[in-house]
Amino acid sequence: MGFLKCQIIVIFLFYYLIIAQPNFSLQCNVTEYPPNGTYHTNLNTLVSSLSCNIDSDGFYNATIGQDQDRVSAIAQCRADVELQACRDCINNATRLILEKCPSKKSAFEVYDVCLIRYSNESFIGTMSTDPRSIYFVLGDFSNPQLFFNQYLEPVLTSLRTRASAGGKRKFAANVFSAPDFQTIHALVQCTSDLSARDCYECLTAIYSSLLGCECYAKRGNYYIMPSCIVRYEPYSFFNESLLAEAPPPLLSPPQPASLPPPPPPPPVVIFVVCIPVILMKRRKRKLVYKRESIRDDDTSSAESLKYDFSTIRAATDNFSNDNKLGQGGFGPVYKGKLPNGQEVAVKRLAANSGQGDLEFKNEVLLVARLEHRNLVRLLGFCFDGTERLLIYEFVPNASLDHFLFDPVKRKHLDWERRSKIIGGLARGILYLHEDSRLRIIHRDLKASNVLLDAEMNPKISDFGMARLFVMDESQGITSKIAGTYGYMAPEYAMQGKMSVKSDVFSFGVLVLEILGGQRNSCFINGEYVGNLLSYAWRNWREGTTSNLIDPMLRGGSGLVSDITRCIHIALLCVQENVADRPTMAAVVLMLSSLSLALSVPSKPGYYMQIYVSPNTSPIQGYKSRLTSESNRPAKSKSICLSQNEMSISELDPR
Repeated sequence: MGFLKCQIIVIFLFYYLIIAQPNFSLQCNVTEYPPNGTYHTNLNTLVSSLSCNIDSDGFYNATIGQDQDRVSAIAQCRADVELQACRDCINNATRLILEKCPSKKSAFEVYDVCLIRYSNESFIGTMSTDPRSIYFVLGDFSNPQLFFNQYLEPVLTSLRTRASAGGKRKFAANVFSAPDFQTIHALVQCTSDLSARDCYECLTAIYSSLLGCECYAKRGNYYIMPSCIVRYEPYSFFNESLLAEAPPPLLSPPQPASLPPPPPPPPVVIFVVCIPVILMKRRKRKLVYKRESIRDDDTSSAESLKYDFSTIRAATDNFSNDNKLGQGGFGPVYKGKLPNGQEVAVKRLAANSGQGDLEFKNEVLLVARLEHRNLVRLLGFCFDGTERLLIYEFVPNASLDHFLFDPVKRKHLDWERRSKIIGGLARGILYLHEDSRLRIIHRDLKASNVLLDAEMNPKISDFGMARLFVMDESQGITSKIAGTYGYMAPEYAMQGKMSVKSDVFSFGVLVLEILGGQRNSCFINGEYVGNLLSYAWRNWREGTTSNLIDPMLRGGSGLVSDITRCIHIALLCVQENVADRPTMAAVVLMLSSLSLALSVPSKPGYYMQIYVSPNTSPIQGYKSRLTSESNRPAKSKSICLSQNEMSISELDPR
């Protein structure tokens, strides 16, 4: 069922004294192997040998068996632990994992100062970020933002660099002073089978999660992924005398006079298992528009992305209409073939982008660094006089709207493919919002901006475009509204207020279109003429949600149940109240976890209780409803919009 996999989400609450250390974290896979078979024998043989084979660096990995009886395992100890203590820990962990995960094909355990992982799948040398666990110490710093910006972030950034470049052990630790008269002990480590780059990315994933859930406000955290850990506590928990590299000197705290008296030590620790922590409120950011410039050591990267204009002109046959793929608000797109045979898509930007050559090159370099499997990859750029060209990877299956709104081609979009498309879009948007080096709001998510590759995987296009055009983006309010009727969030379309929740709204509209196979604009169903959101809300309240499902998708009761859950999530995304909409992190979790309860949605944006003319746009209908409710003219400024115009904003580079 695509990404809609049942994952059991369980929250355990254990209470410990503040000086206590969590004993173990254990994750058992649901897939089982037959008892007393070859896999069972191989597993017991391999796991039982981990302790005696662990080396002086505290790491061991091995694989035994063939085909379906093949099992791989790793064991690793923290780098500050002596060999005998390491082996004792592995012995205890082995007994526990076999006892607690009987007949399970894969499991992952962190026990005291060591970890064990085994699986029937090949994972050695591959970064894994799930399943994940987090412990955190109750009690917040008096000024969490100050603690993160001036203390925690610089230390963790340094530890990440040291660990990823730290040889086989991939370990780094530090002790530093913090506000509220606290001394913080911090440690990071990756499994030794990872490359330096994978170690760096694994630790980055933890940093992003800590930032996203505001866990950094806590006085201590212990975040565990299969491939790496990050831990910091207000007490000593590692053996500093055994560290290969002594920690740097304590950082100087601010003047004590500026800090409030320290609160009493927090009494308990809460242990939260799996990923629900990312549902916690995302850190509110001040939307400040900034620009970055290319450093000297980035010059070679910029030049590697630059194409000669003559090369691109020849690749597109002098921008021939026969090679024209489409027309967007920022200019036409052409198919081209480079001299090495690589097919590309070339966006020829409008002549007046408002930027000089250097500034344009700087921005392209920043956007080109954004890489995700669900984003169209920017390969390079070209400028010649007033010409501005962007060169993208060529995606063969055109855009989603060519399939979704064509009665014949839509047959290729079964439930499995549509669910995969929805999940990929959610993960791509989450990357733009939370995990990329730049915080990007797309502002024009719609079916025509979603391209499909050869395997029908979705790739979001036209992200980062606002960086290439000079716009007034300060404080999250823009005087230039760019988007498409029906997809834009009401607060953005009416008042120019944008946030990540604007993209969440657009995503919800797009999901309803994918599930129903109908456009939101000029939506017609029987005698009902209005917009898709109002129709969806009416059917939801009347218990006739199945009316929203594309007839091509209607099958067994189980299938309808999964699609109905997707509709429920979409309605949460399109709620009129911005604060009620979930973040994309929450959306990804809801899509992947059938066991997670969903809240009841409230009224969607652009909701109309009356039938309207098919020529009435959702914004016009929305204004009409506001007028009737307030019995006075709607106070909204005049907005000039183009259905073809698209752009995205960059906020708060990181």
